[in-house]
Order: sequence, then C-alpha cells, then structure tokens
Amino acid sequence: MAHSKDIMRFASLAAFLLAGSCAAPSNDGGGQFSDPEQNHPITVEPDYHTLRLPYSASDAGLMPDDAARFSLFVADFLAGGNGAISISAPQGPSANAAIGYFGERLAQYGVPRDRILVGQRADGGDGKIELGYVAYKAHVENCEPGGDWSKDWQDNVDNAPTLNYGCSVQHNLAAQLSDPRDLVQPRAMDASDATRRNTVMGHYEKGEVTQADKHTADKSVEQSGQSSEIQ
Repeated sequence: MAHSKDIMRFASLAAFLLAGSCAAPSNDGGGQFSDPEQNHPITVEPDYHTLRLPYSASDAGLMPDDAARFSLFVADFLAGGNGAISISAPQGPSANAAIGYFGERLAQYGVPRDRILVGQRADGGDGKIELGYVAYKAHVENCEPGGDWSKDWQDNVDNAPTLNYGCSVQHNLAAQLSDPRDLVQPRAMDASDATRRNTVMGHYEKGEVTQADKHTADKSVEQSGQSSEIQ
C-alpha cells in the first residue's frame, strides 16, 4: 500500500513540474523562446526630422508647395514630436527676420513659444532655413528573408518555435503605435474634473442617481438625477 502511495506522489509531482514548465516561456538552449516578445523585441529609438525651406522676405511668404510641406511638418511635430522644434538660419543680415517669420508661423499653428528654439549657423550653404525636431519610432529587427528554413521542422520532437515565430506580429504592433514613447513610460494623467466630481458627490449625498443622462442631446444643464427615453 505504501508503495502505491509513493508512486502516486511521484506521479503528482511529475505532473506539477510538467505543468509549470509549460506555463513559462521555454528556451531551446540556442536563445530561442516561445515568447515572440523575447525573440523579436520592440525597441524605441530617437529619430531626428528636418525640413529645409527657402526664404526671401517676410512679405513674400512661402510658395504653395513649401507651405504645404511646412504645414505637414508642423502637424507631425505636434502629433509625435518630443521636446522642442528648432529654427536654424544661416548667418547674415536676414537671419533674424527669417527666424522671426518662421517662429511666428509656428506659433500660429499652435506650437507653444517655449517649445521653439532658434539659432544661427555658420554654413550658409544654399541659404535655406532648417527646422528640426526629435521624435521616437518603434523598431523591430527584420524577419529572416522568406523565412529561415535551415532546420527541418518536421523533426521537432521538443516542439520548439521557429526562428521567425511571432516576427510579423511584432512588426504589426510596432507599426500601429501612435506614440512609441508609451512603451517606455506611461503618459501623465489629465487633470481631474472638479466640477463634475462635486456634482456627482452632491447627488450621492442626497441619495440621487449619480450617472449623467446619455440619451438627450444638447441639454444646457446636467440632468444627472432624471431618467430619459430613447427617441
């Protein structure tokens, strides 16, 4: 009888260890895991964006094509730029006028003035104004071209993952990130709505319904304590 109990205990322990080994990402000993995030990690890298535009005089403005490029550049900065945007003009008598012109245009597009850096550079070159900012991009190393079929995966008794396992999924995730900085650290929370919080607490203390009316549009006052019908 004791011998049978020992066998059962051994079988239970073996089953427990086997279940534990399946729960964690496995490594085939060659650096390959069953977790795509370990095999093909997404890294976040800084990416410097620049735009060079000709400038003649403030009253001349920009040519339509240059104005469109400028608008798109500023929109990309506001959407995903990090830190400040810089304006660099060649040294010369018109440098300050050029910097002032582009600085005002950036402010008109909604760029805070404390995020605009200006300066002059010695290399006159083509005389163009250069704008630049740093953004971040998500990067995943390229998958093996056409797949890595160096191993005969029909002979895979340990059920190890292929070298390209999860690579395309990781690439798709990286491409869908609106702001890769979210992988580095979470965004700061918006300020709380003190007015709404006081309204809800007032209804709660009176024993009234605290939720807002979701079915009546364009109401001038809040109707948190009333019911409504869907029209």
